[in-house]
Amino acid sequence: MFLRNESGIEQAGGTATVSFGRALVPLPAPTAFDRLRSGVEKIDWVPDLGSQIGSAQWWRGALTCTALCAGALMLSPGRGHPIAGDVAAPLTGDQWDEARAQSIAPLAYGADTGHRMAATDFVAPLTETPERPSIDLSASYGTGDSFAAVLRRAGVSERDSDQAVRLITSATSLGDLTPGTQIDLTLGRRDSKAVARPLDALSFRARFDLQLSLKRVGGALALSRQVIAIDHTPLRIQGLVGSSLYRSARAAGAPAKAVESYIRAIASRLSVGSDVHAADSFDIIVEQARAATGEVQLGGLLFAGLNRGGGRRLQLVKWGDGDRAQWFESSGQTEQRGVMGMPVAGHITSSFGLRMHPILGYLKMHKGLDIGAPWGSPIHAAMDGVVQFAGRTGGYGNFVKLASGGGIVTGYGHMSRIAVRPGTRVARGTVIGYVGSTGLSTGPHLHWEVWKNGVSVNPRSISMSSVVQLSGEALRAFKARVGSLLAVKVGR
Repeated sequence: MFLRNESGIEQAGGTATVSFGRALVPLPAPTAFDRLRSGVEKIDWVPDLGSQIGSAQWWRGALTCTALCAGALMLSPGRGHPIAGDVAAPLTGDQWDEARAQSIAPLAYGADTGHRMAATDFVAPLTETPERPSIDLSASYGTGDSFAAVLRRAGVSERDSDQAVRLITSATSLGDLTPGTQIDLTLGRRDSKAVARPLDALSFRARFDLQLSLKRVGGALALSRQVIAIDHTPLRIQGLVGSSLYRSARAAGAPAKAVESYIRAIASRLSVGSDVHAADSFDIIVEQARAATGEVQLGGLLFAGLNRGGGRRLQLVKWGDGDRAQWFESSGQTEQRGVMGMPVAGHITSSFGLRMHPILGYLKMHKGLDIGAPWGSPIHAAMDGVVQFAGRTGGYGNFVKLASGGGIVTGYGHMSRIAVRPGTRVARGTVIGYVGSTGLSTGPHLHWEVWKNGVSVNPRSISMSSVVQLSGEALRAFKARVGSLLAVKVGR
């Protein structure tokens, strides 16, 4: 602490050190005015009159309030003497019309903001709003809808809508219309508001290769057809596999369904997780229809190719009609290497057998395969079967169990989302869920487990093969098909 000695010099901690050589400066004595001002400032002139009633402070506050009220009454002009104010001269004539047109008019003039100018006295209100001579509008054909109902909702009369339907059905089947088809309409002038407007014109895309139009000629509707030229050259897409085959193919422009079909096709010949590498390149050919008007439609997968290291190539061509179509190698041979295809595109992170459990921390039998894959990757059924269970169960998290023939049951765990319901029958390759990390899991992956006659087995041990070889005229037609597909240029 600081001490002060008798000679008026500051000392620190009892020592004789001088505090920077500063001497104390004596303050001047306060004057009478200073003492009066300080005393007045300490007085509370407006105390709370609700507390300490009767005290000196309360009486001082009451006196202040009385003085203020008396001063206000003395300064007021009185009730009989209002305070005069200046009033602007009223606007008349052209000045009034100009000011009203440029101001925010009151509601009485029909405007409540400055964005809409009020009408002047020169505006005469109409007894009836005139109708437009024609109206152009667009209607949408919905799922389960009828063409006549669409027209009637748009305001077409029953007579015109029935006539339009008769003309259109003579050119195409209304069952070919896809939901979402846009119908452009033009409704003409009517005699009165009590009747519907007549249908003057109608135009829509009946099929991808057909445009239909209706137009009123001489009081009746006439149909005109416009056949659209379609180019059916397939689309070929190539690229490097990179870190993800699915993402690389999608980034190259392949449709999602075509990529899923491509992965399922090559998974029937090799392991997508271990046999496909980042330096490999994919070759995808899909159906394509290009209209002369510029629209493009992409269809199913036609060719699945994979160029691997060392000059090894996998070329699969879809051959057959409808559900009987199969994937044949370019040599004309198809081989089903086991009915157990890989259920997800990824890499095996943990095999079947004893292992140290990553969460429980002790040696435990791992009764399946762990396949690492990005979160949300589609999981496909490895076999045809019926969904026995679909829900959450213990350490498996979101889990799906499929029962197939021959006493084989497959299980899929740790899903982020389940896409099937118990009791439904699914075909091999059907999406049954998506990769996640539910249950006892340290990251996104699929736990794939297989039981044979109630006993857990290694999924890789299930192997059944069948070979089909084309010959004769079928082989020659197939070879011609392969040649035409391989002749397609990339990006066409």
